[in-house]
Amino acid sequence: MKEKDDKVVVEGIVKVALPNAMFKVEIINGHIVLAQASGRMRLNDIRILVGDSVTIEISTYDLSRGRIVHRGKRDKDKVPDKKPE
Repeated sequence: MKEKDDKVVVEGIVKVALPNAMFKVEIINGHIVLAQASGRMRLNDIRILVGDSVTIEISTYDLSRGRIVHRGKRDKDKVPDKKPE
C-alpha cells in the first residue's frame, strides 16, 4: 500500500474551540484553518484550550482543514485575559 506523504506541517494558535473536538486555528501566515484533534490525542485525553500553540498537518488537497498532531505550551501573550467577575 502506498504511503501518502502529501501533508504540510505548520504551527498555529487555537483561536476558537468548537464542538466535537474541532478548533479554529490561526496559522503563522494569518489564515484560519478548521482543525480536529487527532485520534491519538483523543485516546490519551489531551486537552486543547484556546490560546494553546499547536502543530497541524494540512492536506495539500484542502488547505482550509487540518489535523492537530501536537499541543505545545500555552502562549500567555496571545491569550486575552478573562474579565474580572
